[in-house]
Amino acid sequence: MAHKTNAVRLLDQLGIRYELREYDVDESDLAAESVAAKIGLPPAQVFKTLVARGDRSAACFAVVPGDAELDLKALASASGNRKIQLVPVKELQALTGYIRGGVTALAGKKDYPVYADETIELFDVISISAGIRGMQILLFPADYLTATKATVAALARPKQT
Repeated sequence: MAHKTNAVRLLDQLGIRYELREYDVDESDLAAESVAAKIGLPPAQVFKTLVARGDRSAACFAVVPGDAELDLKALASASGNRKIQLVPVKELQALTGYIRGGVTALAGKKDYPVYADETIELFDVISISAGIRGMQILLFPADYLTATKATVAALARPKQT
């Protein structure tokens, strides 16, 4: 069995049911669409966790579908900021304890506010990072929202091609 990450331990403590799916990591392609293909789910069901910082608040997590982009204006509005921007990759680990491709809103260094795109509630099951590259957690959206105390808002927009 896969080793337990802090995110998985938190779900265990909360009594939340989940399934772990491991996949082979390609360091040159950490895209959510690639992860989705490797674990056998549509990209819209695999949610990526981004870290942003606003002009009025500390860091926060934005959770959006793998086939979409984060709408920064929508996140700023939802989080009470005038402006918000993604945190540089080099700051991720210091802020969250996680590295790019393994960021999750569960069991990080600090409990930052979590904002999840409204499409999360459309699915029976969603997939999120387990806190390391190469492992995803499948769970019920309602359980994820409870565990992260997430605020649900319209945060995603179609990817620009």
